Amino acid sequence: MRIADLASLRVAIWGLGREGHAAHTALRQRLPELPLTVFCSEAEAHFMATDHSHDRYVTQAPSAADLGAFDVVIKSPGISAYRPELLEAQRNGTRFTSATALWFAENPDARVIAVTGTKGKSTTSALIAHLLRALGRRTALAGNIGLPLLELLDPPLAPDWWVVELSSFQTRQASDVRLAVITNIEEEHLDWHGSRERYVGDKLALADSARLLLVNDLQVELLHRTSHHAQQLRYGNATGWHVADGAIRRGDRAVFELARLPLPGLHNAMNACAALAAVEAIGEDALDAAESLATFRALPHRLQTLGQREAVSWIDDSIATTPQATIEALRSLDGRKVSVIVGGFDRGLDWQAFAEYVHAHPPHAVILNGGNGRRIAARLHAQQGGYRLHSVANLAEAVAIARDETPAGGVVLLSPGAPSFDQFHDYAERGRSFAEMAGFDAEAIGQIDGLGIA
Repeated sequence: MRIADLASLRVAIWGLGREGHAAHTALRQRLPELPLTVFCSEAEAHFMATDHSHDRYVTQAPSAADLGAFDVVIKSPGISAYRPELLEAQRNGTRFTSATALWFAENPDARVIAVTGTKGKSTTSALIAHLLRALGRRTALAGNIGLPLLELLDPPLAPDWWVVELSSFQTRQASDVRLAVITNIEEEHLDWHGSRERYVGDKLALADSARLLLVNDLQVELLHRTSHHAQQLRYGNATGWHVADGAIRRGDRAVFELARLPLPGLHNAMNACAALAAVEAIGEDALDAAESLATFRALPHRLQTLGQREAVSWIDDSIATTPQATIEALRSLDGRKVSVIVGGFDRGLDWQAFAEYVHAHPPHAVILNGGNGRRIAARLHAQQGGYRLHSVANLAEAVAIARDETPAGGVVLLSPGAPSFDQFHDYAERGRSFAEMAGFDAEAIGQIDGLGIA
């Protein structure tokens, strides 16, 4: 469905996050006379109505009947596709689309590299764009990473490649992807998808829209569930791009020393392998591009070292929204005295693997906070390890304890293993707040380099 197809239809926008704003702007540019109804908050309606007086704003959550009054509803990605009112309206004939789906329909000839995965997708996307630009390719970096595709609807000069990060909320919205990269599959977003099986199915739907598929050879479930793809490629094995003996290697050849990679942890080295394999898969010279890994700047809130205060290092890993991500963060700091701040919005994920890890590899302290703090505490108490355990209400209290608790030469690590919605708007706001509480300039460290077209 293209934007022009909406001209004679009854259209609503549901949600005014950044994607909702991008959809609204695109429709107003292409179809300025189209009547629009926007379901949003009162604050958003007040802000928008000052410039768009011809729109109709509804500040109450729509019912199935409300949604059923429209031919097409453009839904924000944060609104679950499995909500009962949406499904009922869908059964009654309302079609649901998104800003992402509209962009793909408007750009059928774009050469798209789409990246998804439970973790690592943002860093991998940014690395791919960085490598392609180092080769002189005009490249767009957009999507879930922080720049909605519709904000790049009519670029003055088309990119050679589009690198698009897609969340599990967006993977079914993609079409005719040249290369899909899937980094890993774990358990996440069960509140949106309703079950792990549905989450995995939605995530892997991206493979069905891709001509080439690149997957992590170390992920057994991922390999099995994508084995039917006619053009399945792999990284992480000894014949391709992988990590061994302190280097990123292409087969037997050592290409880039890990000590020079400006990203901590084995998982980030694997993200670099994914990016190099992606560049190779589309016919570009990955070996030539590899040297540019040294100039890559790490994305904010992803094991980002903020600096030191009173001989203690502060690291922001607010993007960690699963227990496994927190485990990987702790692995990257093995051997240091770490006070890790854990907890947030409770999505019902299983914390047993985390409890086992900190029991076997105890950090200096585990400081629990947020909506699921008590549930995690119960799990940790069941197999208490050799670390100090604290439970507090919120992040501010957790930071205060971490400041007092952590010895000189140690690390305060924010790696929550949970979303931020119990206390913050999103993980970025949580990371900025953590930086400010620690005494750093949150705005200076919170920018993502490379978004847009370059």
